[in-house]
Amino acid sequence: MEYVIRPVRAEEWAKARELRLAALQDPLSAIAFLELYEKAVAQPDSFWQRRTADAATGREVVQFIAEAPDGRWDGTLSVLVEHPGDEPKVGKPASVEQTHVVAVFVRSEARGAGVAEKLIRAGLEWSWALAAPPVERVRLIFHADNGRAEALYRRVGFVPSGDPAPVPGNEMALEYEIRRQGVSSPTHRAPGATK
Repeated sequence: MEYVIRPVRAEEWAKARELRLAALQDPLSAIAFLELYEKAVAQPDSFWQRRTADAATGREVVQFIAEAPDGRWDGTLSVLVEHPGDEPKVGKPASVEQTHVVAVFVRSEARGAGVAEKLIRAGLEWSWALAAPPVERVRLIFHADNGRAEALYRRVGFVPSGDPAPVPGNEMALEYEIRRQGVSSPTHRAPGATK
């Protein structure tokens, strides 16, 4: 199946909500996400509208989705911009301009089709295309018991950062990174929809 990988649009908040709630019901959600289903499902529509609108701007956060030919969303990934000196949302403060890949999820029926790799590549392309100032590093944090995630991240080029990733209540957090190579990255392309 051919998926379109593209940024979310503000008016698609209901679909963004449905996919996030599906992610939070995944068997690995307890070690993959820093949010509980019970809290997320209780959020009002205004929360989801604001969250999706923020991601749709593509300034400090962007959310990519994997859209099937029938319009169903089978995967998602978000990327946060982190500036040196800013208070981190998770882990330690940034020492360089960087982005942070979070909320990676692919529905079980779509796994094994390369959807997650395509989502991550879109997030990397978006990160490397940021120009003011340019991103030097893309990082992600995952639980040491999430072997499925680790295999995926290694496949797309992430390597251990060499630093522990302090996550409150999660001493099993691992941090992986990809650093920008020179002026342009081998994965650098213009941002936007990809197939």
